[in-house]
Amino acid sequence: MSGEVAVLGAGMHPWGKWGRSFVQYGTAAARAALADAGLDWRQVQSVVGANTVRCGYPGYVAGATFAQALGWQGARVSSVYAACASGAQAINTARSQILAGMADVVLVVGADSAPKGFFAPAGGDRPDDPDWLRFRVLGATNPAYFALYARRRIALYGESAEDFALVKVKNAAAGALNPNARYREAVSAEDVAASAVVADPLRLLDICATSDGAAALVLSSMDFARRHGAGRPVRIRAVSTVSPTYPRAVLDLPDIATDSAAAVDPLPQSFRASIARAAYEEAGVGPEDLSLAEVYDLSTALELEWYEDIGLCGAGEGAKLVREGATALGGRIPVNVSGGLASFGEAVPAQAIAQVCELTWQLRGAAGARQVPRARTGITANQGLFGHGSAVVAVR
Repeated sequence: MSGEVAVLGAGMHPWGKWGRSFVQYGTAAARAALADAGLDWRQVQSVVGANTVRCGYPGYVAGATFAQALGWQGARVSSVYAACASGAQAINTARSQILAGMADVVLVVGADSAPKGFFAPAGGDRPDDPDWLRFRVLGATNPAYFALYARRRIALYGESAEDFALVKVKNAAAGALNPNARYREAVSAEDVAASAVVADPLRLLDICATSDGAAALVLSSMDFARRHGAGRPVRIRAVSTVSPTYPRAVLDLPDIATDSAAAVDPLPQSFRASIARAAYEEAGVGPEDLSLAEVYDLSTALELEWYEDIGLCGAGEGAKLVREGATALGGRIPVNVSGGLASFGEAVPAQAIAQVCELTWQLRGAAGARQVPRARTGITANQGLFGHGSAVVAVR
């Protein structure tokens, strides 16, 4: 297809709390991706960096920061910030440059050094910033929002804390097989139930941590891939970065109110569902074509919602899938075989890139003990603050 670009290389720096500069993590991931692609850094014509706003001034100019760390060689640079969707925006920027003929080879890098505890807005008074207001006015941390989503699912669908715990058990089992994951130990439903309550009904093991880490991709035109000898590379066929549609009738981060629907009825699908739908439409595939998915499991309950949003099941049926083992390794449609954020934690600019790294390794058949047999098509799903959609469809 004319809109495809090749994934020549994928690389990561293991995730954890390492106490070092995000530049060090990103540079390591970039070098791993270049080595995986069999390319020299000097062959890269453009660098797109996914920004972090927690790491000082260089974090705001991530493209140039990584280009300088790798050694100035004249490549064009871009820097992208879209909160948790930063990585998908960076991939889309790289893809756009390639399809526009501006570059044959583009390096995409995201890295972060995360704070201890949950994320909070940058300092200072910003009364026009809803992300600042939710902390100042409501005291609504991210875990508080995750708990609201979980309570909504309990009220609407009759799900339980036991259902949510099964998601953690599944993802921890996969993460135990991933050398890049921060948490590499299996857990039981009893372990989840015994962990501390953070925001009822969610416990510590229901919620993802904040982490240091990095991920990188080397993308190219299909013509360059063929000249480079990559006869059948993994291909990115779609990137969805859509925004919501008015009116929004369900509360979502970072907002503290919904839109009025007095004059206009809400659409039948949610914002998150529209992200995946746009990706499917662009790629010419549907949920029935998927071999696997990587979704944004900020909490165990939210993963169940993503099952519905990407079309794996109907509304309220997410828990049924996880109870049946359909989304586990070996199941009908494995989800988060990387281990997900449950096993990695959040390194915000890197996580959407890391999802595509996992798809790349799976579609190559190079994922080792966590390999999904005969994987051919995968989707990532993610979202960033202020209505940033994030989904990527990759095929082989």
